[in-house]
Amino acid sequence: MAGQMVPNRARPRQIKHRAGVLFDCKLRPTRGFCGKSANNFQPTVPAPRPARRTFLPRSSMSSPSRSAALFERAQKTIPGGVNSPVRAFRSVGGTPRFIAKAAGPYLWDADGVRYIDYVGSWGPMIAGHAHPDVVRAVQQAAADSFSFGAPTEAEVVMAETLCQLVPSIEQVRLVSSGTEATMSALRLARGFTGRDLIVKFEGCYHGHADSLLVKAGSGLLTFADTTQNAPSSAGVPEDVVKHTMVLPYNDVDALREAFVRHGGEIAAVIVEPVAGNMNLVRATAAFLQTMRALCTEHGAALIFDEVMTGFRVALGCAQALYGITPDLTCLGKVIGGGMPAAAFGGRRDIMGFLAPLGGVYQAGTLSGNPLAVAAGVTTLRLIAQDGFHDRLAAQTRKLVDGLAEIARDAGVPFAADSVGGMFGIYFREGVPTSFAEVTQSDVGRFNAFFHAMLAEGVYLAPSAFEAGFVSSTHDDAVLEATFEAARRAFKAV
Repeated sequence: MAGQMVPNRARPRQIKHRAGVLFDCKLRPTRGFCGKSANNFQPTVPAPRPARRTFLPRSSMSSPSRSAALFERAQKTIPGGVNSPVRAFRSVGGTPRFIAKAAGPYLWDADGVRYIDYVGSWGPMIAGHAHPDVVRAVQQAAADSFSFGAPTEAEVVMAETLCQLVPSIEQVRLVSSGTEATMSALRLARGFTGRDLIVKFEGCYHGHADSLLVKAGSGLLTFADTTQNAPSSAGVPEDVVKHTMVLPYNDVDALREAFVRHGGEIAAVIVEPVAGNMNLVRATAAFLQTMRALCTEHGAALIFDEVMTGFRVALGCAQALYGITPDLTCLGKVIGGGMPAAAFGGRRDIMGFLAPLGGVYQAGTLSGNPLAVAAGVTTLRLIAQDGFHDRLAAQTRKLVDGLAEIARDAGVPFAADSVGGMFGIYFREGVPTSFAEVTQSDVGRFNAFFHAMLAEGVYLAPSAFEAGFVSSTHDDAVLEATFEAARRAFKAV
């Protein structure tokens, strides 16, 4: 059939798609590839070459030959051999898999081994890898050139779409990364309020801007000392973070005390409403409600960092789930559909302080890049279809409930949770509610489980402190294959 994605078994190459139309200037449901509903896209793939079935302890881990060779080669020209630290497998040990291609819920590594993917490029691939609609959109945008350095109609469509889907966003500025979004939002909040102090929370990661690298969770748990309120990275002077106050996540009393002592100095409170960089930890409703009330009372800006949760946990983002309206919202990941794209937006009066209207400077050569906007708008159209997030949340819940049952049968201390299309697994009793509780998880047992699942052909996040992600292409057959792998993997831990 025309348009089927058939990987070359012998030597993975490109996945070819039938060319088609891009997007129009209105957000509307579309019919999918080959006349099927777009969010029911399922790639046609050949029977995979099976992954290795034997779990090897860390001391004797073998590596797929091609990935091992590429990793060795990469280390000669790239620091650590990777372009983002978590990809190095430093937390779990062993050799990272070098990925050749992906389709739907699957990845293929450089040796042609297929994996069920629960990383999803760390969140963006909500409609599955290489969705035909997204591929066609990017192809057509690329035919008109890659970048202009000038305004385009497509970026207006993106802005209108974001404002339509997230009512708290009255105006929005497009950028290229989540770090840019949070960094710019904080600068804007300081410019708007005339204050300096920023409040963040333990375990929340808001990008690698200097002032936010304090108890930032995720990779910082692997690479830094998290016992002190000091910079989590070398190269960040303590003077840079002196205007950053770090409080325990979900601690209402600590939050109230901070405003009692410093309410008139606080420019903004920034929070992940569902933290995804200390594994998955939900904010309590009381925590966010108190935060909203205190920010309003003291004239501080409330910033929701929804780079990860935006459009992943609900169509209206996490703020819609909690019924709380932030002053500013940071977005990324899903809004690029796999391309580098992010945004920050919110109240019109605050956004009006941005250059060229106001004195808060922010700029970017590739902001609103046509290819990223094409992928992003098309992805947003796909996930805006009726029932998309209900189905996604149900599949994700089915995944974590199934894993928890298998662990229980195996006698392994284990807990799991999910919100929308995000999930967390924890080798401990009970779902954690704070950074401190997350660090009590059995990391060694997670690492053993990670490698056992990898050997079974299931690709999880290579860190005990990262959330996982499900796409609309993770159907019941994919989940059952995951459960079969988990039954064997839990025996290894």
